[in-house]
Amino acid sequence: MPEGPELHLASLFVNRVCKGVVFTGDVEKSEVSKCPEVPFACEAYHISAKSRGKEVMLTLTPIKCEGAAGRAKAGLVQPMNVVFRFGMSGYFRFTPAEELPKHAHLRFYTNEKPRRALSFVDTRRFGSWQPNGTWQPDRGPCTMSEYQSFRDNVLSHLSDRAFDKPICETLLNQKYFNGIGNYLRAEILHRLDIPPFVNARSVLERLQSKELSELDNKSASEKREVKSEGPDLLSLCHTVPLEVVQLGGKVYNPEKADYSYFKGWVQCYSVDGMKSVRDHNGRTIWFKGDPGPLAPKDSKSPKGKKRIKKEGGDYTENKKLPKKKQARVTKKDVKQEKRVKKEKETQDETRPKRGRQRKQEVVQTQTGTRTLRRRVTRRSARDS
Repeated sequence: MPEGPELHLASLFVNRVCKGVVFTGDVEKSEVSKCPEVPFACEAYHISAKSRGKEVMLTLTPIKCEGAAGRAKAGLVQPMNVVFRFGMSGYFRFTPAEELPKHAHLRFYTNEKPRRALSFVDTRRFGSWQPNGTWQPDRGPCTMSEYQSFRDNVLSHLSDRAFDKPICETLLNQKYFNGIGNYLRAEILHRLDIPPFVNARSVLERLQSKELSELDNKSASEKREVKSEGPDLLSLCHTVPLEVVQLGGKVYNPEKADYSYFKGWVQCYSVDGMKSVRDHNGRTIWFKGDPGPLAPKDSKSPKGKKRIKKEGGDYTENKKLPKKKQARVTKKDVKQEKRVKKEKETQDETRPKRGRQRKQEVVQTQTGTRTLRRRVTRRSARDS
Protein backbone atom coordinates (compact mmCIF):
# COMPACT_ATOMS: atom_id res chain seq x y z
CA MET A 1 0.00 0.00 0.00
CA PRO A 2 1.41 3.45 -0.88
CA GLU A 3 2.48 5.36 2.23
CA GLY A 4 3.54 8.93 2.90
CA PRO A 5 6.82 8.80 0.92
CA GLU A 6 5.15 7.27 -2.15
CA LEU A 7 2.42 9.92 -2.18
CA HIS A 8 5.01 12.67 -1.81
CA LEU A 9 6.98 11.20 -4.72
CA ALA A 10 3.73 11.03 -6.72
CA SER A 11 3.22 14.77 -6.23
CA LEU A 12 6.81 15.44 -7.35
CA PHE A 13 6.19 13.26 -10.41
CA VAL A 14 3.06 15.25 -11.38
CA ASN A 15 4.84 18.57 -10.97
CA ARG A 16 7.75 17.36 -13.10
CA VAL A 17 5.78 15.96 -16.06
CA CYS A 18 3.09 18.69 -16.02
CA LYS A 19 5.44 21.67 -15.77
CA GLY A 20 4.60 24.06 -18.62
CA VAL A 21 2.04 21.63 -20.11
CA VAL A 22 -1.40 23.01 -21.03
CA PHE A 23 -4.43 20.78 -20.46
CA THR A 24 -7.85 21.23 -22.02
CA GLY A 25 -11.42 19.96 -22.12
CA ASP A 26 -13.37 17.86 -19.66
CA VAL A 27 -11.89 15.64 -17.00
CA GLU A 28 -12.79 12.10 -18.06
CA LYS A 29 -13.81 9.31 -15.65
CA SER A 30 -13.93 5.61 -16.49
CA GLU A 31 -17.32 3.92 -16.63
CA VAL A 32 -16.47 1.28 -14.03
CA SER A 33 -15.28 3.69 -11.34
CA LYS A 34 -17.72 4.45 -8.53
CA CYS A 35 -15.93 7.68 -7.58
CA PRO A 36 -17.65 11.00 -8.35
CA GLU A 37 -17.40 12.88 -11.62
CA VAL A 38 -15.05 15.86 -11.66
CA PRO A 39 -17.18 18.79 -12.90
CA PHE A 40 -14.35 20.77 -14.43
CA ALA A 41 -14.04 21.86 -18.06
CA CYS A 42 -11.74 24.56 -19.40
CA GLU A 43 -10.13 25.46 -22.71
CA ALA A 44 -6.72 25.77 -21.08
CA TYR A 45 -5.47 25.01 -17.58
CA HIS A 46 -2.38 23.92 -15.65
CA ILE A 47 -2.03 21.08 -13.13
CA SER A 48 0.11 21.18 -9.99
CA ALA A 49 0.30 18.83 -7.01
CA LYS A 50 1.25 18.70 -3.34
CA SER A 51 1.05 15.98 -0.70
CA ARG A 52 0.20 15.78 2.98
CA GLY A 53 0.60 12.43 4.69
CA LYS A 54 -1.45 9.89 2.78
CA GLU A 55 -3.22 12.40 0.53
CA VAL A 56 -2.31 14.14 -2.73
CA MET A 57 -4.04 17.31 -3.93
CA LEU A 58 -4.12 18.25 -7.61
CA THR A 59 -4.89 21.90 -8.33
CA LEU A 60 -6.48 22.69 -11.71
CA THR A 61 -5.78 26.35 -12.54
CA PRO A 62 -7.42 28.00 -15.61
CA ILE A 63 -5.20 30.00 -17.96
CA LYS A 64 -6.36 33.34 -19.34
CA CYS A 65 -6.61 33.04 -23.12
CA GLU A 66 -5.81 35.79 -25.61
CA GLY A 67 -8.64 38.11 -26.53
CA ALA A 68 -11.58 39.56 -24.61
CA ALA A 69 -13.79 36.53 -25.20
CA GLY A 70 -11.09 34.20 -23.97
CA ARG A 71 -10.44 36.26 -20.85
CA ALA A 72 -14.15 36.44 -20.05
CA LYS A 73 -14.60 32.72 -20.51
CA ALA A 74 -11.55 31.93 -18.39
CA GLY A 75 -12.90 34.14 -15.63
CA LEU A 76 -16.02 31.99 -15.36
CA VAL A 77 -14.03 28.87 -14.50
CA GLN A 78 -12.69 28.79 -10.98
CA PRO A 79 -9.64 26.76 -9.89
CA MET A 80 -10.47 23.36 -8.45
CA ASN A 81 -8.68 21.12 -5.96
CA VAL A 82 -9.06 17.36 -6.38
CA VAL A 83 -7.86 15.35 -3.37
CA PHE A 84 -6.68 11.78 -4.02
CA ARG A 85 -6.27 8.87 -1.62
CA PHE A 86 -4.36 6.01 -3.21
CA GLY A 87 -5.86 3.01 -1.41
CA MET A 88 -3.87 -0.18 -2.07
CA SER A 89 -2.52 0.42 -5.56
CA GLY A 90 -3.10 3.99 -6.81
CA TYR A 91 -0.50 6.01 -8.75
CA PHE A 92 -0.20 8.55 -11.60
CA ARG A 93 1.02 8.00 -15.15
CA PHE A 94 1.64 10.37 -18.08
CA THR A 95 1.25 8.68 -21.48
CA PRO A 96 0.08 9.30 -25.04
CA ALA A 97 -3.72 9.47 -25.16
CA GLU A 98 -3.81 6.44 -27.50
CA GLU A 99 -1.86 4.37 -24.97
CA LEU A 100 -3.92 4.82 -21.83
CA PRO A 101 -2.88 2.26 -19.21
CA LYS A 102 -5.34 -0.34 -18.05
CA HIS A 103 -7.36 0.77 -15.00
CA ALA A 104 -6.86 4.48 -15.77
CA HIS A 105 -9.95 5.71 -13.90
CA LEU A 106 -9.47 9.49 -14.17
CA ARG A 107 -7.87 11.25 -17.16
CA PHE A 108 -6.69 14.83 -17.83
CA TYR A 109 -5.91 15.51 -21.53
CA THR A 110 -3.32 17.93 -22.90
CA ASN A 111 -3.95 20.64 -25.50
CA GLU A 112 -1.49 19.38 -28.12
CA LYS A 113 -1.15 17.00 -31.05
CA PRO A 114 -0.70 14.18 -30.50
CA ARG A 115 -2.52 14.43 -27.19
CA ARG A 116 -1.18 13.06 -23.93
CA ALA A 117 -2.99 12.23 -20.73
CA LEU A 118 -2.25 12.36 -17.03
CA SER A 119 -4.07 9.35 -15.54
CA PHE A 120 -4.86 8.17 -12.06
CA VAL A 121 -4.37 4.41 -12.27
CA ASP A 122 -5.83 2.12 -9.62
CA THR A 123 -5.75 -1.61 -10.32
CA ARG A 124 -7.65 -2.71 -7.24
CA ARG A 125 -10.02 0.31 -7.14
CA PHE A 126 -9.59 0.99 -3.41
CA GLY A 127 -8.40 4.54 -4.09
CA SER A 128 -10.65 7.57 -4.32
CA TRP A 129 -10.78 11.26 -5.24
CA GLN A 130 -12.88 14.19 -4.07
CA PRO A 131 -13.63 17.19 -6.34
CA ASN A 132 -13.43 20.54 -4.54
CA GLY A 133 -11.81 18.53 -1.76
CA THR A 134 -9.77 19.57 1.25
CA TRP A 135 -7.38 17.69 3.52
CA GLN A 136 -9.34 15.30 5.72
CA PRO A 137 -9.89 17.05 9.07
CA ASP A 138 -9.45 13.85 11.10
CA ARG A 139 -5.88 13.39 9.82
CA GLY A 140 -3.05 14.84 11.86
CA PRO A 141 -0.10 16.91 10.62
CA CYS A 142 2.19 15.26 8.08
CA THR A 143 5.16 13.48 9.65
CA MET A 144 7.46 14.71 6.85
CA SER A 145 6.42 18.27 6.00
CA GLU A 146 4.93 19.35 9.35
CA TYR A 147 7.28 17.68 11.80
CA GLN A 148 7.05 20.07 14.75
CA SER A 149 3.25 20.25 14.56
CA PHE A 150 3.15 16.46 14.28
CA ARG A 151 5.36 16.04 17.36
CA ASP A 152 3.35 18.52 19.43
CA ASN A 153 0.08 16.90 18.38
CA VAL A 154 1.21 13.48 19.63
CA LEU A 155 2.76 14.57 22.93
CA SER A 156 -0.19 16.79 23.83
CA HIS A 157 -2.77 14.01 23.39
CA LEU A 158 -1.19 11.08 25.22
CA SER A 159 -4.32 10.74 27.36
CA ASP A 160 -6.27 9.71 24.26
CA ARG A 161 -7.50 6.10 24.20
CA ALA A 162 -5.56 5.59 20.97
CA PHE A 163 -2.39 5.32 23.10
CA ASP A 164 -3.83 2.47 25.19
CA LYS A 165 -3.01 0.14 22.29
CA PRO A 166 0.30 -1.51 21.35
CA ILE A 167 2.75 0.92 19.77
CA CYS A 168 2.70 -0.96 16.44
CA GLU A 169 -1.07 -0.39 16.13
CA THR A 170 -0.97 3.23 17.30
CA LEU A 171 1.59 4.03 14.61
CA LEU A 172 -1.06 3.30 11.97
CA ASN A 173 -3.51 5.81 13.47
CA GLN A 174 -3.60 8.61 10.88
CA LYS A 175 -5.04 11.06 13.41
CA TYR A 176 -1.58 11.20 14.98
CA PHE A 177 0.81 9.51 12.51
CA ASN A 178 -0.36 10.80 9.14
CA GLY A 179 1.75 9.09 6.46
CA ILE A 180 3.05 6.11 8.47
CA GLY A 181 2.07 2.70 7.11
CA ASN A 182 2.91 -0.96 7.51
CA TYR A 183 6.50 -1.06 6.26
CA LEU A 184 7.45 2.25 7.91
CA ARG A 185 6.26 1.18 11.37
CA ALA A 186 8.34 -2.01 11.13
CA GLU A 187 11.48 -0.09 10.14
CA ILE A 188 11.05 2.59 12.82
CA LEU A 189 10.50 0.15 15.70
CA HIS A 190 13.32 -2.10 14.50
CA ARG A 191 15.89 0.71 14.48
CA LEU A 192 15.05 1.61 18.07
CA ASP A 193 14.79 -2.03 19.17
CA ILE A 194 11.26 -1.41 20.54
CA PRO A 195 9.03 -4.52 20.79
CA PRO A 196 5.94 -3.94 18.66
CA PHE A 197 3.45 -4.99 21.33
CA VAL A 198 4.36 -2.70 24.22
CA ASN A 199 1.97 0.01 25.39
CA ALA A 200 2.22 3.11 23.18
CA ARG A 201 1.76 5.56 26.05
CA SER A 202 4.60 4.03 28.05
CA VAL A 203 6.97 4.60 25.11
CA LEU A 204 5.90 8.17 24.37
CA GLU A 205 5.57 9.43 27.95
CA ARG A 206 9.34 9.12 28.29
CA LEU A 207 9.76 11.58 25.42
CA GLN A 208 7.25 13.95 26.98
CA SER A 209 8.95 13.97 30.38
CA LYS A 210 12.38 14.30 28.78
CA GLU A 211 11.36 17.37 26.77
CA LEU A 212 9.76 19.00 29.82
CA SER A 213 12.91 18.49 31.90
CA GLU A 214 15.07 19.90 29.11
CA LEU A 215 12.83 22.95 28.83
CA ASP A 216 13.13 23.61 32.57
CA ASN A 217 16.91 23.66 32.28
CA LYS A 218 16.99 25.99 29.28
CA SER A 219 16.98 29.77 29.24
CA ALA A 220 14.12 31.65 27.61
CA SER A 221 16.05 32.13 24.33
CA GLU A 222 17.02 28.46 24.16
CA LYS A 223 13.45 27.25 24.81
CA ARG A 224 12.41 28.21 21.30
CA GLU A 225 13.89 25.05 19.86
CA VAL A 226 14.73 21.90 21.78
CA LYS A 227 16.40 19.01 20.02
CA SER A 228 16.97 15.56 21.45
CA GLU A 229 20.52 14.30 21.61
CA GLY A 230 19.69 11.11 19.70
CA PRO A 231 16.88 9.90 17.47
CA ASP A 232 13.65 8.90 19.18
CA LEU A 233 10.42 7.37 17.95
CA LEU A 234 8.88 10.64 16.76
CA SER A 235 12.04 11.89 15.07
CA LEU A 236 12.35 8.60 13.16
CA CYS A 237 8.74 9.01 12.00
CA HIS A 238 10.14 12.08 10.23
CA THR A 239 13.56 10.94 9.02
CA VAL A 240 12.82 7.35 7.93
CA PRO A 241 10.13 8.40 5.38
CA LEU A 242 12.54 11.05 4.08
CA GLU A 243 15.11 8.31 3.44
CA VAL A 244 12.61 6.68 1.09
CA VAL A 245 12.02 10.02 -0.61
CA GLN A 246 15.78 10.36 -1.12
CA LEU A 247 15.67 7.16 -3.20
CA GLY A 248 13.55 9.22 -5.59
CA GLY A 249 12.57 7.65 -8.90
CA LYS A 250 14.24 4.42 -7.86
CA VAL A 251 11.18 3.85 -5.66
CA TYR A 252 8.38 5.70 -7.51
CA ASN A 253 8.74 5.09 -11.23
CA PRO A 254 5.35 4.50 -12.88
CA GLU A 255 6.99 3.83 -16.23
CA LYS A 256 9.04 0.89 -14.97
CA ALA A 257 8.60 -0.64 -11.53
CA ASP A 258 11.94 -1.61 -9.96
CA TYR A 259 11.96 -2.60 -6.31
CA SER A 260 15.57 -3.71 -6.02
CA TYR A 261 16.60 -0.41 -4.38
CA PHE A 262 13.74 -0.58 -1.91
CA LYS A 263 14.59 -4.17 -0.99
CA GLY A 264 18.16 -3.10 -0.42
CA TRP A 265 17.03 -0.29 1.87
CA VAL A 266 14.67 -2.20 4.21
CA GLN A 267 16.23 -3.74 7.32
CA CYS A 268 13.21 -5.47 8.84
CA TYR A 269 10.05 -5.44 6.72
CA SER A 270 9.61 -8.77 4.90
CA VAL A 271 13.31 -9.58 5.45
CA ASP A 272 14.47 -13.19 5.86
CA GLY A 273 15.22 -14.06 9.47
CA MET A 274 12.70 -11.60 10.92
CA LYS A 275 9.61 -12.70 12.81
CA SER A 276 6.08 -11.72 11.80
CA VAL A 277 2.67 -11.94 13.45
CA ARG A 278 -0.73 -10.42 12.83
CA ASP A 279 -1.75 -7.61 15.16
CA HIS A 280 -5.25 -7.18 16.63
CA ASN A 281 -6.41 -5.59 13.36
CA GLY A 282 -5.10 -8.43 11.19
CA ARG A 283 -2.14 -6.44 9.83
CA THR A 284 1.22 -8.21 9.66
CA ILE A 285 4.02 -6.66 11.72
CA TRP A 286 7.66 -7.64 11.18
CA PHE A 287 10.12 -7.51 14.10
CA LYS A 288 13.11 -9.12 15.76
CA GLY A 289 13.16 -10.67 19.23
CA ASP A 290 10.31 -10.64 21.74
CA PRO A 291 6.97 -9.24 20.46
CA GLY A 292 6.02 -7.66 23.82
CA PRO A 293 3.41 -8.23 26.54
CA LEU A 294 0.39 -6.99 24.53
CA ALA A 295 0.82 -9.45 21.65
CA PRO A 296 -2.38 -11.33 20.70
CA LYS A 297 -2.67 -14.55 22.71
CA ASP A 298 -3.24 -16.64 19.60
CA SER A 299 -0.68 -14.71 17.57
CA LYS A 300 0.78 -16.85 14.82
CA SER A 301 3.05 -16.15 11.93
CA PRO A 302 1.10 -15.71 8.69
CA LYS A 303 1.15 -18.55 6.20
CA GLY A 304 3.89 -18.65 3.60
CA LYS A 305 3.80 -15.59 1.42
CA LYS A 306 5.19 -14.64 -1.92
CA ARG A 307 5.86 -11.15 -3.12
CA ILE A 308 3.77 -10.15 -6.06
CA LYS A 309 4.99 -7.44 -8.40
CA LYS A 310 2.32 -5.60 -10.30
CA GLU A 311 2.29 -2.47 -12.41
CA GLY A 312 2.32 0.54 -10.13
CA GLY A 313 2.84 -1.23 -6.82
CA ASP A 314 3.63 -4.42 -4.99
CA TYR A 315 1.99 -6.26 -2.17
CA THR A 316 1.95 -9.70 -0.57
CA GLU A 317 -0.63 -12.42 -0.89
CA ASN A 318 -1.12 -15.77 0.75
CA LYS A 319 0.20 -18.68 -1.26
CA LYS A 320 -2.67 -20.69 -2.65
CA LEU A 321 -2.11 -24.38 -3.02
CA PRO A 322 -3.34 -25.92 -6.28
CA LYS A 323 -6.75 -27.51 -5.89
CA LYS A 324 -7.37 -31.06 -7.00
CA LYS A 325 -9.41 -31.29 -10.15
CA GLN A 326 -12.79 -32.92 -9.67
CA ALA A 327 -14.98 -34.47 -12.32
CA ARG A 328 -17.79 -32.12 -13.19
CA VAL A 329 -21.19 -33.76 -13.59
CA THR A 330 -23.54 -31.95 -15.96
CA LYS A 331 -27.27 -32.30 -16.60
CA LYS A 332 -26.44 -33.88 -19.93
CA ASP A 333 -24.47 -36.62 -18.18
CA VAL A 334 -27.38 -37.35 -15.82
CA LYS A 335 -29.87 -37.62 -18.71
CA GLN A 336 -27.52 -39.89 -20.63
CA GLU A 337 -27.13 -42.16 -17.61
CA LYS A 338 -30.92 -42.39 -17.14
CA ARG A 339 -31.46 -43.21 -20.82
CA VAL A 340 -28.87 -46.00 -20.77
CA LYS A 341 -30.40 -47.45 -17.61
CA LYS A 342 -33.90 -47.40 -19.12
CA GLU A 343 -32.74 -49.10 -22.33
CA LYS A 344 -31.05 -51.80 -20.28
CA GLU A 345 -34.24 -52.45 -18.30
CA THR A 346 -36.27 -52.70 -21.54
CA GLN A 347 -33.85 -55.24 -23.00
CA ASP A 348 -34.08 -57.34 -19.85
CA GLU A 349 -37.90 -57.47 -20.11
CA THR A 350 -37.95 -58.60 -23.78
CA ARG A 351 -35.09 -61.08 -23.51
CA PRO A 352 -36.17 -64.77 -23.25
CA LYS A 353 -35.77 -66.19 -19.78
CA ARG A 354 -33.36 -69.00 -19.20
CA GLY A 355 -34.27 -72.32 -17.51
CA ARG A 356 -37.22 -74.77 -17.76
CA GLN A 357 -40.74 -73.49 -18.27
CA ARG A 358 -44.14 -75.17 -18.68
CA LYS A 359 -45.85 -74.78 -22.06
CA GLN A 360 -49.60 -75.31 -22.48
CA GLU A 361 -51.13 -76.63 -25.72
CA VAL A 362 -54.82 -77.14 -26.51
CA VAL A 363 -55.50 -80.24 -28.77
CA GLN A 364 -58.71 -81.65 -30.25
CA THR A 365 -59.59 -85.26 -29.37
CA GLN A 366 -62.56 -87.58 -30.14
CA THR A 367 -64.00 -86.99 -26.71
CA GLY A 368 -63.43 -83.23 -26.78
CA THR A 369 -60.71 -80.67 -26.23
CA ARG A 370 -57.81 -81.40 -23.93
CA THR A 371 -55.07 -79.24 -22.54
CA LEU A 372 -51.60 -80.70 -22.57
CA ARG A 373 -48.74 -79.38 -20.55
CA ARG A 374 -45.12 -80.11 -21.25
CA ARG A 375 -41.82 -78.79 -20.06
CA VAL A 376 -39.72 -76.83 -22.51
CA THR A 377 -36.14 -75.72 -21.98
CA ARG A 378 -35.19 -72.51 -23.77
CA ARG A 379 -31.70 -71.35 -24.29
CA SER A 380 -30.59 -67.80 -24.61
CA ALA A 381 -28.78 -66.59 -27.70
CA ARG A 382 -25.54 -66.49 -25.72
CA ASP A 383 -25.88 -70.20 -24.80
CA SER A 384 -26.41 -71.15 -28.43
